[in-house]
Amino acid sequence: MNLTELAFELKNYEGVSRKRPIADIVSIFKTVQPSLDSTIIDFGDDAAVIDIGNNSVMLFAADGIWDKLQKKSSWWAGYVAVLVNINDIAAMGGKPIAMVNIMSSKSNEDCKQMLEGIKEGISKFGVPMVGGHVHPDAPHNSISIAIIGIAKKDAIIRSDFAKEGDDIIVAIDLNGKFGSSPYAWDSTSFKDSDILKQQISVMQKIGEQGLATAGKDISNPGIIGTLGMLCESSGVGALVDIKKIPIPEGVNINQWLKVYPGIGYIISTNPTNSNKCLQLFNEVGITSSVVGSITSDLKLKIKNDEEKAIVFNFEVDCITGIV
Repeated sequence: MNLTELAFELKNYEGVSRKRPIADIVSIFKTVQPSLDSTIIDFGDDAAVIDIGNNSVMLFAADGIWDKLQKKSSWWAGYVAVLVNINDIAAMGGKPIAMVNIMSSKSNEDCKQMLEGIKEGISKFGVPMVGGHVHPDAPHNSISIAIIGIAKKDAIIRSDFAKEGDDIIVAIDLNGKFGSSPYAWDSTSFKDSDILKQQISVMQKIGEQGLATAGKDISNPGIIGTLGMLCESSGVGALVDIKKIPIPEGVNINQWLKVYPGIGYIISTNPTNSNKCLQLFNEVGITSSVVGSITSDLKLKIKNDEEKAIVFNFEVDCITGIV
């Protein structure tokens, strides 16, 4: 596959296209949404940010599990529901505090498996489940979780502050294996809890040291799709050398660029801070690399040697439509 074909495939990947209804959803609420002076960020980031005073903020997020994953394993759905929510808080430089859930199950066994998965996630990451609601007689299985976290107000890592000339760092724990799908990289279920807690706190250190201008956790859109969301919300473009992206040995790059890693982040940073960021990621077992730079031309381009291709042109394209 040449680079132009890869760019087309990444742009139209289902993990990306599933984000497009977000703008329509947000527009529905805008006509009735009350204005809150304490709201720093609402829609469009990994978590909402609410000012609670004394240079402190509450982070508030929710996430549900893709039906395709849910059908493969109820246990894994419960476990990953915990993981993805914790990543949303961690990506913004926050400390996860507590979760609640809403579950639907079509059988007692499916319900038990989801709960066991949630239990394992709580055990791994040390974030308690403090409430929720169960539909025990539903025609389908589903799990969604909401989470709160805290952070210092001046240490939040937003996704809309990337600047032209910033380095782009991709950071992923490569010590893992493919799990429930060819695009699910499991680097957490077999790891020691202490290691995982260190990994999810590394973004808090980066935020508190003021090292990142913007950041996101790598989610369903994959590595390039997630960077696209960051660029879209920041009103910038990017040029990425795909050969510099951290990748496990023997894994195909076309597959890897669409993967959801257990622990994975993308940050933009002033080049003077790049080495410190790389060092912090390395200290907790996360492989990281400067893979490119932020540009001003509203195009996210990938390159391989001298070949280049445009994945997103934000003058005409949108991922979430929230800018």
